[in-house]
Amino acid sequence: GELVYKVMCRDYGNPSSMHRKGVDAEHYVKGAKESLAKLMKVNAKEIFFTSGGTESDNLALIGCARANRRAGNHLITTSIEHPAILNTMRYLEEEEGFRVTYLPVDCCGRVKLDALKEALCPETILVSIMYVNNEVGTVQPVEEAASIVKDYNPSILFHSDAVQGFGKYRIYPKRQKIDLLSVSGHGPKGTVFLYIGEKVKIRPILFGGGQQRDIRSGTENVPGIAGLGLAAELAYKDFDIKTALMRELKEYFISEIGQMENTVIHGVADEGSAPHIISLGVAGVRSEVLLHTLEDKGIYVSSGSACASNHPAVSGVLKGIGAAREYLDATIRISMSEFTTKEEIDYLLETLYKCVPMLRRYTRH
Repeated sequence: GELVYKVMCRDYGNPSSMHRKGVDAEHYVKGAKESLAKLMKVNAKEIFFTSGGTESDNLALIGCARANRRAGNHLITTSIEHPAILNTMRYLEEEEGFRVTYLPVDCCGRVKLDALKEALCPETILVSIMYVNNEVGTVQPVEEAASIVKDYNPSILFHSDAVQGFGKYRIYPKRQKIDLLSVSGHGPKGTVFLYIGEKVKIRPILFGGGQQRDIRSGTENVPGIAGLGLAAELAYKDFDIKTALMRELKEYFISEIGQMENTVIHGVADEGSAPHIISLGVAGVRSEVLLHTLEDKGIYVSSGSACASNHPAVSGVLKGIGAAREYLDATIRISMSEFTTKEEIDYLLETLYKCVPMLRRYTRH
């Protein structure tokens, strides 16, 4: 926060300007690229800052689909991606004539690798599989998937939306055969980056002054970028301790909530799921009602995907994993961070024990 404030108020230059303030600003951008590159063992020049996960995903998919069209017109993704991927794929399918395969997932929310093997064909140019599902927290077998793709044809590009994975997992794109990676440091809003491997053929989707090597025009958001670089460094400091603590709290919550009947934890509860996401289904209480009840008690959760909760539609992810009907519109997502305490989890459990039976009594049957 302090760093963002300082850059905003004191070092407010345009990184493309040649005067001293501009050079200082450019210095922040360069520094952030270097620290992010170091965390992921990649080159600083392979990091491109964007306005958010949505733009990163759009740039990766549209930019690569258009640039590699001569090689084929087939794209592959999963049926449980974030809307920023799914809606971009739908656009490419409906407006630009690409053929898209949406891979099914198992009941835990893991993409079916056999289906990936079957879907690959000589026309395939790009595969996009998320790192961690943003609603149920399932970690996808990204490494295995990338290996399958590269064994079939090394020139097929592999993209992963790692907005929910970075900071909670160590991600090394080069080692994991990932060509493009969308990453949010979950620091200041509206600052995200896209890792683009140096050999990737991609076209820009935003045109202008040619900043960031012509790939992403537009003046960089310097305060946000400085904050992102620092937030990412801090996220990986004492990484194992922080992750273990979140995992412990998650396991504790899951074991305690098990006492309440007609509840379900979607996805898997073990190491195959992100340490910071709990997807809880409470039969007989609509997610929106439960969300506002908890909000009144000072507890903030989201219903379904945090980013699309203003469009209350039944979650495609819950449908995709075959969740029972009574949970489709009765599921909340509880998000934790390294700052979550056992007292907060106890308060959440206590509140749920009190409120849920009462809310169930008032539900229309």
